Amino acid sequence: MLDVKIEESWKEVLKQEFSKSYFQQIAAHLKTERATKKVIYPPGSLIFNAFYQTPFHKVKVVILGQDPYYGIGQAMGLCFSVPDGIPPPPSLQNIFKELHTDIGMPIPSTGNLTPWAKQGVFLLNAVLTVRANEAASHSKIGWINFTDAVIKKISEEKKDIVFILWGKFAQEKQILIDETKHTILKAAHPSPLSAFNGFFGCKHFSRTNENLVKNGIEPINWRL
Repeated sequence: MLDVKIEESWKEVLKQEFSKSYFQQIAAHLKTERATKKVIYPPGSLIFNAFYQTPFHKVKVVILGQDPYYGIGQAMGLCFSVPDGIPPPPSLQNIFKELHTDIGMPIPSTGNLTPWAKQGVFLLNAVLTVRANEAASHSKIGWINFTDAVIKKISEEKKDIVFILWGKFAQEKQILIDETKHTILKAAHPSPLSAFNGFFGCKHFSRTNENLVKNGIEPINWRL
């Protein structure tokens, strides 16, 4: 397996996936690209950061992104999140605007969403790596097989999870989720190209907490 940090509960849940041939092909592909001096984001130690920060048994909420940021220093293995000191990209700025409107959260000075991840918000990109400055460059190397399996595992083995699906790509994953056990919240993507088509005003943050509380689960503190 790739030399990455991943929390023990995920290793157990996903051990069959890690042994499958498609996953070995992902690892081989990344190794080959690195050998030819391709720059890949996020850094190797952060590829599975979502799985490291949010153990399987602590997942309460799933936010699904598409693929990592491809600019220098941005990707950190948590969808929509950037490290401290990196300006929030436009989609994340819009997420913060909606949070402010929805729950009154002050616009934060950081785009680092690790505090959400530590509370049980699983910030999963469907594709876990990207070549520098080449959007979606790893979208066909097998990651979607892996992350589809992750979504199915969460759906099958847990209950009362809130799945937040922003945009068409994320909403296509709805077929992987058992809607009799879980809550699905859907809206337009927070990108500036689509945020005014239903992302703004979706109130997904307050609605997530309403669903968690209804099921006896501690709500998320969205403030950063």
